[in-house]
Amino acid sequence: MPTFLLGMLFFTTPAVVGVDLFTPTVRFTLLGFVGMTTFVIPSLGIYYLYRAGYVQSLHLDNLADRRLPYFLTALLYGFATYFFRYQLAALSELSPQISTILASITVSITLVGVISLRWKISAHGTGFGGLLGAIFGIAVKFNESILLYPLLSLIVLGGLLMSARLHLNAHTPAQIGAGIGLGLLVSLTTVWWFV
Repeated sequence: MPTFLLGMLFFTTPAVVGVDLFTPTVRFTLLGFVGMTTFVIPSLGIYYLYRAGYVQSLHLDNLADRRLPYFLTALLYGFATYFFRYQLAALSELSPQISTILASITVSITLVGVISLRWKISAHGTGFGGLLGAIFGIAVKFNESILLYPLLSLIVLGGLLMSARLHLNAHTPAQIGAGIGLGLLVSLTTVWWFV
């Protein structure tokens, strides 16, 4: 979802995230790095934890299986945030919004990990809520009407995703609602105050 969110912003509202001066090739390169650090490497890490016996199922059905993968993922997201903010200083000066958005996603996944110490919150719901909150916040704050149709499409897709999670008995409505609420709260607060 971080790659999807930044990809949408890079190519629909590039000025809002400070990448309007970059060529599409540079934007795709940045997205590639985001995709590696927020999807490919965490996925491989979770698969390694499964193969090594640290988690019992790749579905992360029980609380014990969810803790280590979420904290590992938060660590990797934190690395991506740090890299964009401090190691790519020239980029960070032009586009501090990238590291700010990544930081909010890092906070969200860390909170999912902490909550998962006691209760099974929906990480899918949190990711969707974060995506929705960021797009909605940017659309309202920066008056980006171009985001209206993507926002409506996301609501429909999110409804399908959450319905699938319920149909699979992966979560209860409360777990999904809490996840969406957490994602919305963190992303809207971040966009409103820091982007």
